Amino acid sequence: MSEAISQRLKASDYKSANKPVWCPGCGDFHVLLSIAKALAHLQLPTEKVAVISGIGCSSRIPAYLNTYGFHGVHGRALPLATGVKVARSDLTVICAGGDGDGFSIGGNHLLHACRRNIDMTYIVMDNEIYGMTKGQPSPTTAADWDSKLTPGGPGISPFHPLVIALASGANFVARAFSGDPNGTTEMLVDAITHPGFSFVQILSPCVTFRPDQKNWKKQVHPAPVTTTADASQAARRVMTDDGFNIGVLYKGSRPAYRQIVTTVTRTNRDLEKEFVT
Repeated sequence: MSEAISQRLKASDYKSANKPVWCPGCGDFHVLLSIAKALAHLQLPTEKVAVISGIGCSSRIPAYLNTYGFHGVHGRALPLATGVKVARSDLTVICAGGDGDGFSIGGNHLLHACRRNIDMTYIVMDNEIYGMTKGQPSPTTAADWDSKLTPGGPGISPFHPLVIALASGANFVARAFSGDPNGTTEMLVDAITHPGFSFVQILSPCVTFRPDQKNWKKQVHPAPVTTTADASQAARRVMTDDGFNIGVLYKGSRPAYRQIVTTVTRTNRDLEKEFVT
């Protein structure tokens, strides 16, 4: 055991000196707490954790953690996290972002990250709005959500993250609520330790641009069914989901992607020869 964890680490040991700049009441405060508590529960050395993000309010999280981190570009958090995990399989890799970053510009990366089933965890803080850019509807915004920017609502069926993750091959699919930090912590521990690609949607209210989301704490409820390892059963359940069932939907047994490491025997001169005509 390294000197850094010769004494038991606390959640506060995983937080950096940077203070979050989120709006008062933002659900992301509790998500940050839950991540720190999950890492403390697992007693992971801070130098063995990498947190990767894209762009958005929730993507500021790497700066607030005392671990390795990378604040990437919009929608590209998953390919960055994939590269880190493949290059450094010894690290615990956590990818964090929001519904705009992850399901809009980053939507295609989500599909293939689920399909590849690399051993990492993707946390999406879903507030059904683009909060950082002042309240535009996101992929998960309801079709009839009326606002000054979208009078009458966007008129487009919302993206269903759990359905997409399950259909694309994620090995762990779950939904949490930021207002339940203890339950979220327990779920994140489960997600991080489960082999393969784990996807966790966290309902995280944006009280600035979606004050109606304050009611989420009254709407969320434990899922009425237990976790299943049967993808077809999970699909039937999630297709009738009301969007507020909290719990682990699916825990699969598909083997995680295995990196094949080979010894490099070619030199730069060998490569240069291939370009000589």
